[in-house]
Order: sequence, then C-alpha cells, then structure tokens
Amino acid sequence: MPSTASDPSLNRRKLRLALKAFRDKTSLTQRDAATHLDWSLSKVIRIEAGTVSLSVTDLQAMLRLYEITDEAVVEELQQAARGSKGQSWWSDYNDIISAPFSQFLGYESAADSVRTYHPTLIPGLLQTADYIEELFAVTPGVTQVQRRIDLRTARQERIFADGDTGAAVTAIVDESALRRLVGGAGVMRNQLSHIRQLAVGQRITLQVLPFSAGAHDSLEDGLVLFGYHDDDDVLYIAGPGGVLTNRDNREKVARYQECFEDLIDKSLSHDASVALLDELLGQLNVNRS
Repeated sequence: MPSTASDPSLNRRKLRLALKAFRDKTSLTQRDAATHLDWSLSKVIRIEAGTVSLSVTDLQAMLRLYEITDEAVVEELQQAARGSKGQSWWSDYNDIISAPFSQFLGYESAADSVRTYHPTLIPGLLQTADYIEELFAVTPGVTQVQRRIDLRTARQERIFADGDTGAAVTAIVDESALRRLVGGAGVMRNQLSHIRQLAVGQRITLQVLPFSAGAHDSLEDGLVLFGYHDDDDVLYIAGPGGVLTNRDNREKVARYQECFEDLIDKSLSHDASVALLDELLGQLNVNRS
C-alpha cells in the first residue's frame, strides 16, 4: 500500500479516524463539536468523512477541544494535515470520475484487503484492457473509452505493484464469466491467462464459483468489500440500480460480509480454480488450432 505521504486521501483518512475517535471519547456529537468550534455542522461531517483537506490551524482547534496534548500525536497529525492538501493520484481523470466514485477510489487506495465478486463478469481489478474495451463497446452512451480503460488499468497497477506490501486481494469469479466469450476466443485467452498469472504468482487468492453451486445470495449484485486493520469494512455494491458505497450502515455491511463468506464456501479452492482455468484455456487453444 502506498505510504501516507504519497497520497492526500490517505492523510485525510488518517485524520478522519483519529479525530472521530477523539470526539467519541469526549462524548460530543458532531453537532456539539461544530457548535463549540463555531463551524458549520457540514464542515465537521466532511472532515470526519475524510473527503476534504484540513488546515493545521483547524486541526489545532479540534485537538484543543478534544484535549489532545501528547506532543508526538499532535506532530504526527499536523504532518497528516499538511499532507492532506493537493490532488490524489486519480485527479488526472476527474473529467470521467463522479464524486461517489472518487470516494470509492479513496477507500480502495487505503485498503489492506480487497474482496470482490461479480455474478456475470470478470471483476474489474482482474480485467485486461481488451476485455474492458469490449465491455465499453456494448455499453450505450460511454465516452472517452480509452481514458476509462487507462483509469482501470492504473487502479490495477497500484493494487498489484507493491508485492507483499499491497492489499491482499480475494477474487471470486463466477464460472459463467470465465466461459462467456467477451470479445471472442482471442480476448478470452488473454483474459484467462492474465487471471491465471495473478493466481499462480500469488498476487490474488482466486476462487471460482461453479455452476454446480446452484442458487446463492448474490445472483444480482456485484460487490467489493474493502478491509482495514484500523477501521470497519467498507462495502461497495454494483447492480442494475447503480452503485453504492456504504460504511455507516453496519447491518448492510454485515449482510454482505456473510454473503461473501457463503460464496467462499460454495466456490472451488484456489488450486481447483487454477485447474479449471487450465481446462478452459486448453479448450480455447484447441478451438484455435
């Protein structure tokens, strides 16, 4: 995972966690804090959501309110405040990124673990550029296709570039996604070979959900769960009705955590999943000859 100093979104997240914890210890509500600081409630909410930068002056006012005097803690948070300004790595793509997806990218960049599943497609973090291009080609109204492909591949590079220090990725891939010839046999050979390389190289934990699993609790929604050592999981749902990033509805997050564990139980093991990939690649190679 990138160092905190490398990305303003990580510094904002560090401040969010610390300041919310300090406020909770004082038994103040967000509205109480805003009143004491003579700020708007929305300002406190945005700071604790990690969606805005924080000046050192405002940080110091909050620390005084929460009676935080430890010099090491104060200095560490002041450094985070200085680093919370500026643009995140994805700012070059702001013309094609919605505000909710920008928030999603912040969660993804900070995650210690990523668990992902889609009922009909290869999950986005595993997609090759050719596969992505074929998906966009049949999606009405999509513009700036190459930039969207570049953004998705940039996300992949950041997740998988750091070796043992990157996020631990667990991907459940539906068998239907492996067998569906998106873009034809050539595109799928490259796509399956790419997944196999990630799995054999231990960059991901791969589990294939076979047709034999039958009905299960996530036939309609794709989902991503971001995990953190120092915070609760964040849930991201993609479905026909759009996308939802959810951190505060703990009941919904817990339901999808249970759903993901159920999918794991119904899926093939990592080794059996790689063996299925080999079988499918063999079939594609036979069809080519």
